[in-house]
Amino acid sequence: MDPALSAILAALPSGAAGTPQESRAQARAYTEMMGLDAPDRDRLHISERAIPGPGGDLRVRIYEPPERVGPSPAIVYFHGGGFIAGDLDTEDGRCVRIAADAGCVVVSVEYRLAPEHPFPAPVDDCYAALEWTVAAAPELGLDPTRIGVGGGSAGGTIAAAVALMARDRGGPAIAFQLLVYPALDDRQLTPSSQAPDRPVVNAEGVRRLWDHYVGTDRSSVSPYAAPARADDLTGLPRAYVMTAELDALRDEGIEFALRLLRSGVSVDLRHYGETFHGFDLMPSTISRHALDDQATWVRTITQH
Repeated sequence: MDPALSAILAALPSGAAGTPQESRAQARAYTEMMGLDAPDRDRLHISERAIPGPGGDLRVRIYEPPERVGPSPAIVYFHGGGFIAGDLDTEDGRCVRIAADAGCVVVSVEYRLAPEHPFPAPVDDCYAALEWTVAAAPELGLDPTRIGVGGGSAGGTIAAAVALMARDRGGPAIAFQLLVYPALDDRQLTPSSQAPDRPVVNAEGVRRLWDHYVGTDRSSVSPYAAPARADDLTGLPRAYVMTAELDALRDEGIEFALRLLRSGVSVDLRHYGETFHGFDLMPSTISRHALDDQATWVRTITQH
């Protein structure tokens, strides 16, 4: 393991969270301890507002980069937290970096959480936020042809699901999808997903989170919940997929990227050795490198 990450990991709260409430408390503690320093935050215009969602108003946080000239690209971003935890602060540092370094407006969404609101509530909320962003493009100064989706962990799952949903419904034309160590397959069929000793996220933890999100009966799980179950990946937007060597979700991320490639979708796959789930939200050199790469990719594909 990367030595700097190993030291940070040793300082994090230990012990597996049991109930959703315990998971949420642990997620807040992680956010406070390993949240990124965001020196560019003061350069951005950051605002919050309520937008209509299928279950009531949704809270979004909008990050606008400085010195915008003309309609801007945008990413509708979904935070991680295993479907049961997380909020707008969970990946605030990543959103700041993308807005500041990629020159891209970020619309971060606080969607409803399981188990109080299991599938399809979270993905329905996020799809509604995408539709709102596209409809509000003139008001927000956005280029509707350069709006993508993205997320980390469970948020990456939802981003991939929203891309599938938009394709199948003939919805908004998504320009790209940024999938950061996404959870894609509730069946846990890969070697990495069955490993019991992964740091931060292990096999048992992953199983519990899927139980909360889709239930314990997995006989007919929708691909909008677990995108790896989709039979057809053709016609999806260009993708960035990031995986970590010591992550239980490693193999399914790599396999999904390969399936996208075989389906004719342009894919940039980034794999980081000696790292674990959530490493890029920690204050280390390899974490900064990973975030730099994400922002560079978004900038590269949206600025030409």
